[in-house]
Amino acid sequence: MVGVFDSGFGGLTVHRALIEALPERDFLYLGDHRNAPYGTRPPIEVLNLTCAAIDRLFAEGCTLVVLACNTASTVALRWIQQQWLPARRQSDGIARNVIGVVVPTIEAATALAKPADTIAIFATRRTVETDSYPTEIRKRRPDLTVVQQSCPDLAGAIERGLPREDLRALVERYVAELLEKQSVEPRVAQYQKRCVILACTHYPLVADLFAAALPEGVSMIHQPQATAAALRSYLDRHPEYDRPGTGRRNFISTGFTTEALPLIERFWGGPVPFNVFSELPASLLTELPA
Repeated sequence: MVGVFDSGFGGLTVHRALIEALPERDFLYLGDHRNAPYGTRPPIEVLNLTCAAIDRLFAEGCTLVVLACNTASTVALRWIQQQWLPARRQSDGIARNVIGVVVPTIEAATALAKPADTIAIFATRRTVETDSYPTEIRKRRPDLTVVQQSCPDLAGAIERGLPREDLRALVERYVAELLEKQSVEPRVAQYQKRCVILACTHYPLVADLFAAALPEGVSMIHQPQATAAALRSYLDRHPEYDRPGTGRRNFISTGFTTEALPLIERFWGGPVPFNVFSELPASLLTELPA
């Protein structure tokens, strides 16, 4: 069974794309809505909450987990893959893995971008602070210009179910702030050559608001579809981490407010049958590992 984890509702955008790409697989979605959003939390809290969520998904029988959360992917995934998972495998002998949404998104963006293009990143404050997207993009395509825009209030506003006009005002504000950066970086003015990444899985829920606020001719990378294609390819190469099942779909949550449900249900196409459980365990680590 494949686990899908996000701090809240945003990961459902990735989850739906995964289901569409792999209908024969069993999936379990975990939303840590009680602690959402992660983008404003200290990195040590993001790491501890992510590990606790993965532990819960492993306990439910998942052998592969997709971090459908950019903040968790940029803050915690490297340490989880390099240290936490090997230690777990050594102790219990079970082959499990955790993958994220950042690399598939970057691969899709760098494949689409033309020489000297500009890639604009809209993300949470914590994701922007890690500098993961610019670093990984420049490793692959040093010819590209990368501009980031932090959107510190947007994921939380979506999670709380703010009215659409309030969400529109936030999106327009963040887009305007990014466009103003052209006075600092002249190449940013080449909007006809711009590629945009919505680097928070909550943001596709308001992708139409971004499209309306951005200049015409902008290409938008669809993170859910990029992640789904990457997962399908990954499972073809690594069948040891999951096998085709019966197409079961289960949803669990640490608890959420109902105000956001109309937006979520419009996106999903109907009610999402979440089962609520108690909050994730308390912090395990007291400082970020080296």
